Amino acid sequence: MNTPVLVKDVMWREVDIIDSKSTVQSALNDMQHKKTKMLIVDKAHDHDEYGVVLIADIAAKVIAEGRSLERVNAYEIMSKPAISVHPNMDIRYCARFLTRLNLSRCPVLDNGKIVGVVSLTNIVLNGLRIV
Repeated sequence: MNTPVLVKDVMWREVDIIDSKSTVQSALNDMQHKKTKMLIVDKAHDHDEYGVVLIADIAAKVIAEGRSLERVNAYEIMSKPAISVHPNMDIRYCARFLTRLNLSRCPVLDNGKIVGVVSLTNIVLNGLRIV
């Protein structure tokens, strides 16, 4: 039997976490600087959940509505709780999970802590190299 390729084998380990009170302008600057399409919004306290802000959220909830990038905070447009996967999940199940939910990427959580981000691009390009 072949050893499965796991999420932890293909995920990005550099995670972009912002504060929920960050402005959308600040979040967008981070996205441009780090060349990412998703930022993770940090928990406010231990019993809170992580959120995510996607480029699509900024387009739909800020730009399309004519709101100011400087006056909208990340918490106003984020999706929370963030849908996440475990680092030991087989990439085949992760790919099914993401496509079923119409997502291209999500955070990877281990024991309630963010350890990475996985995307369909990571799975397709890196998963093939490892197999």
